[in-house]
Amino acid sequence: MNDTTSLPALPDRLSGNPRSPHHVAECFEHNIGIRLNGKERFDVEEYCISEGWVKIPSPKALDRRGQPLLITLKGTVEAYYS
Repeated sequence: MNDTTSLPALPDRLSGNPRSPHHVAECFEHNIGIRLNGKERFDVEEYCISEGWVKIPSPKALDRRGQPLLITLKGTVEAYYS
């Protein structure tokens, strides 16, 4: 089965948080891979290809709502379906 034609195009900016205006639910029906500077990352919460950054959750720090604070890492971002 070749389902590559039915995959939606990945947007320039995508967020995993459903409350974000950059969340596209159709993209999350498939596995998405993110590479930052050639290294595959598995903890990416949000990315922007054109601006060259990803946001990952902080391991310990929480905001006032109990959500992890996001740390911004900059570099060359590649998004793909895995």
